[in-house]
Amino acid sequence: MVSSYEIIPKQGLGELKFGMDMEKIVSALGEPQEIDNFEGDEELNAVLLHYWDKGFSVFFEGLTRQVVAGIETDYSDATLFGEKVIGMSEAEVIDLMKRNGHPDYDKETEEGDTRLSYEEEMVDFYMRDGKVAFVNWDVIVDEEGNVSDI
Repeated sequence: MVSSYEIIPKQGLGELKFGMDMEKIVSALGEPQEIDNFEGDEELNAVLLHYWDKGFSVFFEGLTRQVVAGIETDYSDATLFGEKVIGMSEAEVIDLMKRNGHPDYDKETEEGDTRLSYEEEMVDFYMRDGKVAFVNWDVIVDEEGNVSDI
């Protein structure tokens, strides 16, 4: 299902699109290596499926229908705007985003790790030792599993 590791903000990862049902993803990708359930909060019915062998994790939300709401990858060949992002420096990320019309970001550093957050695009770059270690991007999903930010 994922032949392209192109990160597409507010859309997905290659053919893996925000808003797809969990059953369809599992049917196409197979069983994940690990599952995290976030239960106990009536406001948030969330599941995180880790496909370590494929280089990404998929976050599902929705009370009545769980759909893809977020994706995270550390896959070395993942691209954004046609450029490999894993391993980029902070300056390279800022330049890439600025060249593609996204100059505004927030920066947070904690215990030596840095996160560059592009709120409008809903993309976060997590830096370790000054290089992008993984990227996380998402959308807003309502209780019924409808994506409201595409």
